[in-house]
Amino acid sequence: MKRHHLLATAALVALAGSLTACGGSGDSGNADSGSVDAKTATSVSAFGSMDQLVEAAKKEGELNVVALPDDWANYGAIKKGFEDKYGITVNSDIPDASSADEIKAAKDQAGTDTAPDVFDLGAAVALANTDMFAPYKVSTWDDIPEANKESTGLWVNDYTGIMSVGYDSEKVPEPKALDDLLGADYKGKVAINGDPTQAGAAFAAIGNISVANGGSVSDFGPGIDFMQKLKDAGNFLTVDPTPGTIASGETPVVFDWSYNNVAAAKDKPSFKTTVLPGKAYVSFYNQAINKEGPNPAAARLWQEYIFSDEGQKLFLEGNAVPVRADALKKAGAVTEADLNAVTFGTTSADWVSPTTEEVDTANALLKERWSALTK
Repeated sequence: MKRHHLLATAALVALAGSLTACGGSGDSGNADSGSVDAKTATSVSAFGSMDQLVEAAKKEGELNVVALPDDWANYGAIKKGFEDKYGITVNSDIPDASSADEIKAAKDQAGTDTAPDVFDLGAAVALANTDMFAPYKVSTWDDIPEANKESTGLWVNDYTGIMSVGYDSEKVPEPKALDDLLGADYKGKVAINGDPTQAGAAFAAIGNISVANGGSVSDFGPGIDFMQKLKDAGNFLTVDPTPGTIASGETPVVFDWSYNNVAAAKDKPSFKTTVLPGKAYVSFYNQAINKEGPNPAAARLWQEYIFSDEGQKLFLEGNAVPVRADALKKAGAVTEADLNAVTFGTTSADWVSPTTEEVDTANALLKERWSALTK
C-alpha cells in the first residue's frame, strides 16, 4: 500500500508519564447544539454535552475520510463502528493514498461537499500543515501524554506501530538477530518497504537496522553499511513488498511496521512477525480536523470516537499500539497480554525515533549513499 510509504519519522513520542483523570476538557457546558458554530468548537462543552454533539453530527449525516485502508490498523472496523454507533455515513476516498495526498485532496476539494473532514497523518506532514487544522480537545484529553499532542489540540497522536521483520516461516527460519539475515537461508529474500530516500517505512527500516548494527537514530551510517553487506551477500531483494507479493511468496522477508506485517498473515498464514532485540523503532500517526471540512460536527465526533476506549481498543485489535494504552491498562480495559501482543514485549523505554534534526541528517546521508548501494 502506498500509504505506509510516507509514514513519518519525526520526533520520538513515548507512551510514558503521569496520567490524570479523564474528561478534563469536554464534560461540561450547556450550549444549545443548534446554535453552535461547529467549526469553532474546541471541545464537546461548546455543544453542551456529548448527546448534543451527536445530534449536531447526525444532522450533517456524513463524514469524509481519506487514506484510511480497511486493513490498515483496523480502520475497516473503526469506520464501521462509527457508522453503526451513530448512523453517520463514512465516505472513504482514495484509501491507499499517502499523508501528502490527504493534504492535496483537502486543498483541491476546498469548499466542496467532498473535501476531507479529518486527517490521519504522519508527523512530518502534520507539522508542515498545522495552518489547515482546527484545534479540538477530546473528552479523554487528560489521558493522552503531553508529548503526544499539540497543546491546543491541532494534532494528537492516535496510534503507532513498531518496526518489525515479517518472514515466511515455510521458507526461512525466524531471524533472532540482525546478522542472521546475512546467512544463506536468506539468499535473495530480504526486502525493505521502498526507497528510504522517499518512503517513510523504508527510512524507518534503515533507522532500525542502524540501531541494531551499533548506530543510532542520529547515525544511520551503520544501517547503510549493513544493507551493503546484505547486498554483497546476495540477500537484499529489491522488490517493493505489498500484501500481494507477500501472499505469493515473492517477498519472503520484509522490514515493515508491525501492524502491516501481522495483517499480511491474513492471506499468508505462514507469514510471521518478530521484532529484533534491542531498541525498537516507533512512529506515531496524528489525528487532525480539517478546519474547512464540510461536516465539522461529525469531524469532532469522529475524534471523540477515535480517542474513546472503544476506538482505541479497535486500534489495538488491529495490532497497532493506541496512544491511550497506559490509561486503558490502568483502567483494566486492556490486559498486559493484550499490550504485549502488539508491542512484542517492548515498552516505551525501549522505543526510539529520530528528532526532526536527526531526520534531516539521515536524509542527507541517505541521499549521498543510497543510490550507490542500489546500482
